[in-house]
Amino acid sequence: MEVPPLIVHLDADAFFVACEQARRPELRGTKCAVGGTERGIISSASYEARACGVYTPMPTSRARQVCPDLIMIPHTSGLYGEVSRRMFDLCETLTPLVQRNSIDEGYLDLGPCGLTTTEAVEAAVRKLQKRIWDELQITVSMGIAANKLVAQIASKLRKPRGFVVVARGEEAGFLAPLALGKLPGVGAKTEAELAERGFRLIGDLLVRSEADLKGAFGSGWREMIGMARGIDERPVETESEDAKSYSQQETFGEDVGEFTMIERVAKRMIDELLPKVRADGKRVRTMTVKVRYPDFTQETHGRSLADATDLEAPFYPLVAPLLREAWTKRLPLRLVSVRFSNVEQSRQQLEMFAETDEKRRRLAGVLDKLNNRGGTAAVRHGHQLGAKKD
Repeated sequence: MEVPPLIVHLDADAFFVACEQARRPELRGTKCAVGGTERGIISSASYEARACGVYTPMPTSRARQVCPDLIMIPHTSGLYGEVSRRMFDLCETLTPLVQRNSIDEGYLDLGPCGLTTTEAVEAAVRKLQKRIWDELQITVSMGIAANKLVAQIASKLRKPRGFVVVARGEEAGFLAPLALGKLPGVGAKTEAELAERGFRLIGDLLVRSEADLKGAFGSGWREMIGMARGIDERPVETESEDAKSYSQQETFGEDVGEFTMIERVAKRMIDELLPKVRADGKRVRTMTVKVRYPDFTQETHGRSLADATDLEAPFYPLVAPLLREAWTKRLPLRLVSVRFSNVEQSRQQLEMFAETDEKRRRLAGVLDKLNNRGGTAAVRHGHQLGAKKD
């Protein structure tokens, strides 16, 4: 009896831009991007802008050079987190096993749905894809496979509005003709270096000698072989009712070596995560920054506040020192992430400055509500959550 592929990777298309276009349909089909209007960076670009060479996280000044008629859109604080929440809530109407991997990507396990054929799986996922468009006016790409690795690669192959299904047992054959850069963690520079060694396609890993593989990948060669075969045993991990952490990450289209650019990206993640902490009635104490290099290695560093909070202001000053402590190699970065942990239930502050802190919290809550209605970017504690991040 056929066992259908049951893991779905959902990848929203140009998510920040899509959220803005849903509010302003006149932007559809234009060369537009979300980001800082002057000295900032590009956070998300429409596919029309990408065709002109605009990518994330290109400096805005450079983006205007390569695409002079680019329409810049300032960040709308709170909008993206709210749309993300609604998108994943729709996913949970299909299956309870939903992993919200980042603000615009996630995994679904269709095991509990009782779907017994590949055709039934495809129909259910296409219905969800259509419902997300009908209710949120954003497009998403879907990859369906037997595991998370292959589903993730499949979802990114035919964006936007992609829909790719890999039958169970066909993982290696599906991956073999794809460029090595399709594997998670293989950036442009790494891909070029591997090409010099004769590794261009994923299938090349399966026909080369162990000595060649060790020379190219060192101690990680077995992991690379496993990925090339499409092997991945990771389960879909759902969030518990009482969240243990809040995290967001960004994988860059091209490796980034400029400190101030990475710092801006990390601060934007704080702006997206703390409203969710407040909405859940939680406070967090610890912030951890993770960086990943083109050679697959990664480093993390974290710091804890004396008291848990649900406000952005106490965490902004930690970004630069945490980045310096985590970013120890003189290499550009492939990925950066911010994670908040040591989560506590929100409670009335008892310390000396409780009244001031509660006033700030009420203000932050009001701003969240205003921004969720689609208003203009708001200023929060002296840090503008919109056009400028610097």
